[in-house]
Amino acid sequence: MPDSLRVLGFDTSAAHCAAAVVCGGRVLAQRIEPMARGQAERLFPLLAELLAQAGLGWSDLDAIGVGEGPGNFTGIRISVAAARGLALSLGIPAVGVTVTEAAACDAPRPCRAIVALRGDEVVWQDFPALPAKAPAALDPRQDGTPAGPALARREALPPGPAPCCSPHPLPVAIALLAARRVAAVAERGASADAEIARPAPLYLRPADAAPPRDPPPVILP
Repeated sequence: MPDSLRVLGFDTSAAHCAAAVVCGGRVLAQRIEPMARGQAERLFPLLAELLAQAGLGWSDLDAIGVGEGPGNFTGIRISVAAARGLALSLGIPAVGVTVTEAAACDAPRPCRAIVALRGDEVVWQDFPALPAKAPAALDPRQDGTPAGPALARREALPPGPAPCCSPHPLPVAIALLAARRVAAVAERGASADAEIARPAPLYLRPADAAPPRDPPPVILP
């Protein structure tokens, strides 16, 4: 199962539109396009281009991987909504991957993932050493990793393991981790629909936009 999974992973949580297609751990296509805005308009054309480059169609995919943050408020919503829509229309699972999980993908453990945000602010997460006999398709959320990402000023980070850097570009790491999680669920004989929660935006602070002053319209029953 892990050697045959075809997974499309993508992310718009920062100033980019990033995507990759992997199959059995091999990268078939990948691209990261820097952009401060316009991800909503660019995402689906980019995904279609990469699928064509990989020689695949939408119906060939086995799973979707998506970056669920933390990061840009609007960007996260764009990619998560796209992933959930694709999963529903294609009848395949969608797996949410945090930016810290992606940053620690296949990096030596124990380690600390640190991802820069704005100014001197970072999102960070510590990852423990892997079990001595970890399965090849280890579910990245079942490896003893403690609570998820946290915000901090870079100079205020607590003591911990050495910083890590994934050997994979962000969209490739997202696709690989999604494939491994789907494979881990399948190896247990469980249902992906039952075991894998739908991706959801991960916010560690409120949106920068202020709420409207006018009251919302009344929705009639």
